[in-house]
Amino acid sequence: MPGLNASPPFPTDVPTHPLLVVDYKLIKSGDTDEIDKLWKAATELGFWYLSNHGAEEEVDGMFDMGAETMDLPLEEKMKFEQGDDGLSFGYKARGASATDEYGNLDTVEFINVAKDDALAWPRQVHRAYPSTVNAKMENVIKPFVQKSVEVNTTLMRVLEGKLDLPEGALTQRHTIDEHSGSEARVIKSPPRPGGISEEKVAIGAHTDFGSLSFLHNRLGGLQVLVPGTETWQYVKPIPGHAICNLGDAMTLFSGGILRSNLHRVIPPPKDQGKYERWSLVFFTRPGNPVELRPLTESALIADAVAKAPEGKYQAGSTAAQWFARRIKNQRIKNRAGPETWRASRGMEHNPSAI
Repeated sequence: MPGLNASPPFPTDVPTHPLLVVDYKLIKSGDTDEIDKLWKAATELGFWYLSNHGAEEEVDGMFDMGAETMDLPLEEKMKFEQGDDGLSFGYKARGASATDEYGNLDTVEFINVAKDDALAWPRQVHRAYPSTVNAKMENVIKPFVQKSVEVNTTLMRVLEGKLDLPEGALTQRHTIDEHSGSEARVIKSPPRPGGISEEKVAIGAHTDFGSLSFLHNRLGGLQVLVPGTETWQYVKPIPGHAICNLGDAMTLFSGGILRSNLHRVIPPPKDQGKYERWSLVFFTRPGNPVELRPLTESALIADAVAKAPEGKYQAGSTAAQWFARRIKNQRIKNRAGPETWRASRGMEHNPSAI
């Protein structure tokens, strides 16, 4: 299983931000203190650890699938490359995307499997995948997708209640059977002994495209920019704990009450940088035709929108359009200049991107 070799422990002498730990079992049971903790995390940083999520077996299987896929010859993987037209599903080779407006290239490769393809298997909804993916679709990928959807939907239902929204106002925008950009991703980053320059980070500073991310790391490397600070801080991986974070769609739906925070991925710190870094994430995104706008049927959200600059949280697009714009404009082959990168941004850099 990748990422479980005798790599050194996470160092104690690097700047690290302690996330709140939210217990998924307590959330499911309706524990009010745990729900308040989730709300605090979702409104202040937008990141938290999730314990007792029950997905460990599915996570292990996904890492094995990812390793088998990455071991395929590059020529074979490139038959399933995601391309430059705004499609996310499929294989992405190293250096296919820019990490900043200067055109510096990313250093990771990954395989994305659409939620829709996994759940419809053996029927194809969006695209075909490598043989290593197909072999694990029924018994590995589909169970991981189902578990991830369950976890993220449960968390979303709690946030829906805390936002004083009508029942289903959020969850009905993320139904399991509506086509969307939701996907599972296994990421492989090469060893980087001694790290790399700030200009060549593995994945550049960004906010996530969608609603909720359910992340599993094997080594360090994830960093957050805590609001009110100018120093990047690591998020330490904790065995058995997922890292969850909110994306742009939740900020838009909530009129800015829920936070989609800036983060990036760099090589693992200190001696961990000598090893390959593996991570796995499930991205929950709204249904393709869903309009990204504040859900002002909540008085809480309506009040937040009224206090914000006019139009700040009006995306003027559907979820599918928002997602495709961001994917397409970070592809290096589509780069015309700094303006291409800027056009790929979401809530974090460029207000006009809304």
